[in-house]
Amino acid sequence: MIKLKAHIVSRGSAEGEALVTSQPISFLGSVDPQTGIVVERGHELAGMSIKGKVLVFPSGKGSTVGSYVIYQLKKNGAAPSAMINIKTEPIVAVGAIISGIPLVDRVEKDPLTTIKTGDKVLVDAIVGSVEII
Repeated sequence: MIKLKAHIVSRGSAEGEALVTSQPISFLGSVDPQTGIVVERGHELAGMSIKGKVLVFPSGKGSTVGSYVIYQLKKNGAAPSAMINIKTEPIVAVGAIISGIPLVDRVEKDPLTTIKTGDKVLVDAIVGSVEII
């Protein structure tokens, strides 16, 4: 087990299987809000579902409407259980906060190389930690 300190962006706690990408995600146009499947052509996660996963990605990109898409994902039961960023920008931060999705960033070790897809991860955005179980 590895426990890492992290900065809290959106409070809460959740665990799940990690889904890791080194590419930023634009929630508007890149993720189907009904299913949680990444639909952006050429994206590392294309064809994969973020539903129920601990989504690990460097940051968001694109339109401010992305915040609402994250909210739609949550309402449709297709959202990630938690998210980890290298550095969160406002679109993802607002989306996570209004949706009640735990979100951390500035993890003490690079989450893109420390966490692997398929790892079981606990995001504790109440105390500010990420645990690889």
